[in-house]
Amino acid sequence: MKFIMRIVISFIALLLSVASIAQTYPNKPVRIIVPFATGGPTDSMARILAQKLTESMGQSYVVENRAGAGGNIGMGMGAKAAPDGYTLTMVSSSFVVNPSLYANVPYDAYKDFLPISLAGASPNLIVVHPSVPAKTVQELIALIRANPGKYSFAHPGVGTTPHLSGELLRLSFNIDMVSAPFGGAGPAITSVLAGHTPVGVTALPPAMVHVKSGALRALAVTSAKRNPELPDVPTLAEAGVSGQEAETMQGLLVPVGTPKAIVDRLHQEIVKIVNQPDTRAKLTSMGFDIVGNTPDQFTTYIHSEVNRWGKVIRDAKIKVE
Repeated sequence: MKFIMRIVISFIALLLSVASIAQTYPNKPVRIIVPFATGGPTDSMARILAQKLTESMGQSYVVENRAGAGGNIGMGMGAKAAPDGYTLTMVSSSFVVNPSLYANVPYDAYKDFLPISLAGASPNLIVVHPSVPAKTVQELIALIRANPGKYSFAHPGVGTTPHLSGELLRLSFNIDMVSAPFGGAGPAITSVLAGHTPVGVTALPPAMVHVKSGALRALAVTSAKRNPELPDVPTLAEAGVSGQEAETMQGLLVPVGTPKAIVDRLHQEIVKIVNQPDTRAKLTSMGFDIVGNTPDQFTTYIHSEVNRWGKVIRDAKIKVE
């Protein structure tokens, strides 16, 4: 009887401890590691969430940019952080791409993190300089076939989903289109704007303003449906290219071992924030699709995306040392 009572008392103590963690968290500033430089889609999403979390949680959520090695430096730091809820990592699709792209990565996508939520995602966008005669994706494919090796496509860097989207298009249609990697979406778009690189593939948010102004011509988005901010731009499927949907994700992770009460609290807050009317309006205007899924759903998504992009990387024989 005494043994059973000890078990009951221990269980009650555990429940009280979990409740206490949830009630007192956070009691000091929290950092959000962004494994990229300022100004990109991941940094923009992180800063919007950080401001809202600061308002709702009563403590400062501070973005810390740790760029380098395709995001590996920052993601490695996030994996090794104390599992106490005071270090979050905002990741993009490099998180699911890098394990197949690099010979060595400083994290295990399955074992080192606990997913909180996929906050949002943005489709990739295929654009051309206005001097390029192609008005559709099919016309672009025909143009490249008629001029092998002449056309290159700018993208934010080796292994980014825009790069892989371009490689998937190249492989699917067996076209001779040259990869032109840049150090981020900004430089890639600048090259297309200047006419140095005729074609660009990038996440939608940084390119949208130039499409709206007419400085770039958008041929297709890689999402399943048209983006409301660019309603006249067809999807790849509508353009006659099926099976190539792709997006650049933006999700929050914490180190494995973080108490479930904190994970649950953060998940509830993130879902609430991304569904607030002002946040939705701001993110949508930037080209993001709002998601806000559960930790389990985000886990399933991560496994699926690791496998999917791993195949593209192997087929295209892409490797970074």
